[in-house]
Amino acid sequence: MVLLPSGSFTSSPWPQLLASLSSEVKSALWIKILANITRDGGASKVGLSRLAVNEGIPLLVGEQASKASKEEDEENLLRSPSGLKMLHGDFGPALSPTALPTEKDFDEAFWVSTKQNGITQIWAPRYTMFSRGNVKEKARLLDFHRTPAANNTATTTTANKPSSSPASISESAGPINTNTNPEAAPPQQNLTRRVKPSATLKGRYALDLYAGIGYFVFSYAKLGMRVLCWEINPWSVEGLRRGALANKWTVKVFQGTDLTERTTVQLLKEAEGVQIVVFLEGNESAGRRVRELREGNGEEAGRELDVLHVNGGFLPTSEKSWRDSWEAVVGKGVGDGWLHLHENVHVKDIESRRGEIQGIMNGWNQELDTESSGGMTETKAVVEHVELVKTFAPDVWHCVFDVYITRCSTSSSSGGGSRPT
Repeated sequence: MVLLPSGSFTSSPWPQLLASLSSEVKSALWIKILANITRDGGASKVGLSRLAVNEGIPLLVGEQASKASKEEDEENLLRSPSGLKMLHGDFGPALSPTALPTEKDFDEAFWVSTKQNGITQIWAPRYTMFSRGNVKEKARLLDFHRTPAANNTATTTTANKPSSSPASISESAGPINTNTNPEAAPPQQNLTRRVKPSATLKGRYALDLYAGIGYFVFSYAKLGMRVLCWEINPWSVEGLRRGALANKWTVKVFQGTDLTERTTVQLLKEAEGVQIVVFLEGNESAGRRVRELREGNGEEAGRELDVLHVNGGFLPTSEKSWRDSWEAVVGKGVGDGWLHLHENVHVKDIESRRGEIQGIMNGWNQELDTESSGGMTETKAVVEHVELVKTFAPDVWHCVFDVYITRCSTSSSSGGGSRPT
């Protein structure tokens, strides 16, 4: 497949020329374009059979509607690529983005794959978006628990690249000078608490509340962690499942009546030993399921759930999931963990937004320590780092706020505290 950049064939004389051509002549043109596209300086060894023009993912369902009707459109929560312009080749049947696909639909779809950071990802371009710009954030997660020297070297390198490259702002850097390019932010420092031997990551959990086709899920899986995922787009879940198998990770998807007629403890018991567990449902159920797993019920014992990472990779903001993300880490009792909170922020507002997030965390921590544990535990959270992933619009950055959370006992007789209420 060849995916041309947004806006292709829209400038003069293309619109007039294409309008004058018959469908047969246009088809011959697309075939000729595919035949002449080369890879790595030579002819492709794989025949190119599909041609399309990429377009931005509409924020609303029915984005092509008039401005007057857009106010009534629903948000495109599935991130369906309805703007994709398919020029040549079979991309799969035309289906409603809200219809539940069947196995036959999956079989008839056109699937593609790519490899980033040594990890294969698979998706169906007619039904599922692919975010190429997240590649450096995926790599950052893969390196997250390496030695500070390795992390600092990598960050210094990206900070000195041209303005199209991501930057980072660490806890030790102090306030951001909004009068300068954010690329000039100093490298990460004093983050030695991140260093963890790879052997200690196995058996620990990562949660991804917006799993997609496995963008960040697979980084955690490659680190050896067990990953619990939530995703509402069945096409994304199928891509995640295929991608996991391509990378030789075990995967189990729960959907439909499994989610309504069985307890979360029962589901995880069935998925014992499976590295990636996917819940095809909204992430508003994530907090409840994590609590159920830890507490069990009258007939089923709970389990220890050592959550080390929670990823909230949704734009323009993942704020609706932040409380559940925080609870997933502090609810395990004594220990530590990280939240990775994604949001689009104007460059002049990054430092103030960082302060707002710090205030939110401080409020929740105080509430937990005074009301839930009777002062027997101390919970701390710090926005230790802001990663500037990519520009979303002029002066607007896709930011990831890394929040480091610790919870410790203030009494030798403490049993580790209780879960947040």
